[in-house]
Amino acid sequence: MMVGTTGRIRRRVGGVLLAAVALTASACSVQGGSAGDGAAFPSKAVEFTVPTEPGGSTDLVTRALAKSIEEPLGAQAVVVNKPGANGKIAGKDVFNSKPDGYRIAVMPQSLFAIGPLMVEDPDAIKLEDMTFIKGLAVEDYVLVVPASSKYKTLKDLVAAGDVKYGTTGAGTGSQLSQALLFGSAKMDSTPVPFDGGGPTLTAVMGSKVDVASVQIAEAAKQVEAGKLRALVVFSGKRLEAFPDVPTATEAGYGVVVDQRRFVAGPAGMPNDVRDKLAASIDKAVASSEYGDLLKNNYIGRWDVSGDEVAAQLTKSQETFKALIAKLGIDLTGQR
Repeated sequence: MMVGTTGRIRRRVGGVLLAAVALTASACSVQGGSAGDGAAFPSKAVEFTVPTEPGGSTDLVTRALAKSIEEPLGAQAVVVNKPGANGKIAGKDVFNSKPDGYRIAVMPQSLFAIGPLMVEDPDAIKLEDMTFIKGLAVEDYVLVVPASSKYKTLKDLVAAGDVKYGTTGAGTGSQLSQALLFGSAKMDSTPVPFDGGGPTLTAVMGSKVDVASVQIAEAAKQVEAGKLRALVVFSGKRLEAFPDVPTATEAGYGVVVDQRRFVAGPAGMPNDVRDKLAASIDKAVASSEYGDLLKNNYIGRWDVSGDEVAAQLTKSQETFKALIAKLGIDLTGQR
């Protein structure tokens, strides 16, 4: 009798242990993503972080992307705004998180290609801190003056010999494009930084500064309304938005500066998660709704792979570094 009872107890205990193991395995397979825990990615909402305030072009592009990506991704896409430091605050927050694909960010090229030329930051985000997923958009800059300005052309502006120019912030393409232009023209120039495109436009329309370089989407409506005059664009060729406005290169100054935006996550993201996100982005940006937003805001496509994004950031920094060295421009003193 004792032997039979002991056997039944052992079988009963064994069954309980097996059930517990099965339950634990089941719980692990339901929670999380494909970063080693069993479930197919994504199994919950994906957070897209925007490094600017709501309403700007980065925010508009990200929200259009998030709306169009939900079906191909098979999960909800949530947009979160974390402005500050030209993208560093958002980047630090996202890239220090778990690399499971549930937190990604839309980042600006300027943070990596221009910012390091201005200040040595021991806490800067490095390229190796990120998993590059996809290129997303490219925006060009235009140099504008108030419609009432005495400067009708870039030649008039250069002849003045001294200029006070507005920028959308330190370490931005807005600042770099003008620093390179006025440096090439050997002009005395003083930067006046503002917090973003909106305040910069307000300043130049109110004649608080002589001139400013802003993104096409920010300036187009004001130029069309007759409140601003476009002098040159900093693109490689003339733009559809301003077909009669020459490039800086045509005007005799070889300055080409743009702002590119890309999608990235923390370093160490599993390949299958990165590939799922990249494939979903490809389908999202092919939607007519997303395409209409780009067209209506004069934003170009930058449909490149993550590897090409990394190469572009390195190339841009090297190009800009060589230019400022050639022109003898000290960006570290421009605030």
